[in-house]
Amino acid sequence: MTILDDIVSRTRARLGGEPSPDRAAAELVARNRPPFALSKALRNDRINIIAEIKSASPSAGSIVENPDVEAIAADYKTRGSRDWISRVTELPVLMKDFVVDESQLIRGVAAGASAILLLASLLDGAQIRDFIACLDSFSCDALVEVHDEAELERAIKGGARIIGVNNRNLRDFSVDFGASERLSKQIPDGVLRVAESGIKTRHDIDRLRAAGFDAFLVGESLLRQKDRAAAVRQLVAGT
Repeated sequence: MTILDDIVSRTRARLGGEPSPDRAAAELVARNRPPFALSKALRNDRINIIAEIKSASPSAGSIVENPDVEAIAADYKTRGSRDWISRVTELPVLMKDFVVDESQLIRGVAAGASAILLLASLLDGAQIRDFIACLDSFSCDALVEVHDEAELERAIKGGARIIGVNNRNLRDFSVDFGASERLSKQIPDGVLRVAESGIKTRHDIDRLRAAGFDAFLVGESLLRQKDRAAAVRQLVAGT
């Protein structure tokens, strides 16, 4: 069993113990927040940073114990757990999870997510299309993450409008920017491109931007900084 298989197994076990999702609550949240906020933000012609807040990751282990979500979000704005989502205001919020069931989407929307991550490594083209349709009904974006050509084909067949290329192999956690550079050329025109994982410096941003990426998902390298606002500024402005 791979690490990814183990994570999915634990996710399914967790879902078995959760109550049914509150669709009415999700519909209410959707009506009271801007529609498709993430995709609108990423279409701005600038260096768009998707800055993660997480306490740990499978590759890095513990990063920030009991993170101050509000303070970190404020740092990110000035250049996880679903209950964190409602604590971030004014910025589009992406929920990252190992989504295998529609109930996770509804709970994420109800918590206030502007977008939800879908992993093409876990879903076929039909599932991706169905999950995107579910999110569309709540005016919530889907960021479909891929690692290779086969997953990219599934994302495209599923109608993904935002595709993230993860430079990190989820099975052995190695990082290769060449994956983003190679796959970017195969992503259809008009689809937003997000480069994910292993991004630490403005040089990394410039390299990936030259490959056609519209946004850059950065987590561990920002969270480990004492001055996170300055770290974001360095990525955006190079200073």
